[in-house]
Amino acid sequence: MALAIAALAASAAWLPYDEIARRVDPLAAVGLGALLLCVLVPRTAISLLCGVLFGAPAGAAWAVIAALLAAFVTFLAGRWAGRDLLVHRAGDRVLRVDGWLARRGLLAVVVVRMLPLAPFGFIGYAYGATSVQFRHYFLGTAIGATPSAISYATIGAAAVAPGSLTWLTFVPALLSAAVSTGAALYWRLR
Repeated sequence: MALAIAALAASAAWLPYDEIARRVDPLAAVGLGALLLCVLVPRTAISLLCGVLFGAPAGAAWAVIAALLAAFVTFLAGRWAGRDLLVHRAGDRVLRVDGWLARRGLLAVVVVRMLPLAPFGFIGYAYGATSVQFRHYFLGTAIGATPSAISYATIGAAAVAPGSLTWLTFVPALLSAAVSTGAALYWRLR
């Protein structure tokens, strides 16, 4: 990731990001970003590029919208593929994980979305094949994906406009760490 950010910063000297951003339709960028997430491109790259193209606040918003669109599509695809296929491929272990996720609902989705456990799209496909309710999945994805989208979009914007990076850039990442740690301690104590 450090290399990608350095490459973005270095390329800002010779690539006209302002001109490129004016020519990119945000809705097309959201659609392409969602498609890339569905085919397992890392969400970090999508959020960084949204920040580069649209600035920190707008880039974060477009990155979250792309993530939610991809979350919707991958969840539906997972439901369509079905739980039976997942159980057949992964065995009974998946039933234990499914029970754990379903009992914890919204909080389990929030924590999983905040942690870099697997590609964003893969988690969507997997959740679709579980018994987790869609409303818990979608709301948990919105809550869990937002802090990192803000951080990465801000870093992407700062890579091409270095004066825009402040200590506030890191607040969403710290919030994610606090929520994840709090959830882990809560589950441990229970």
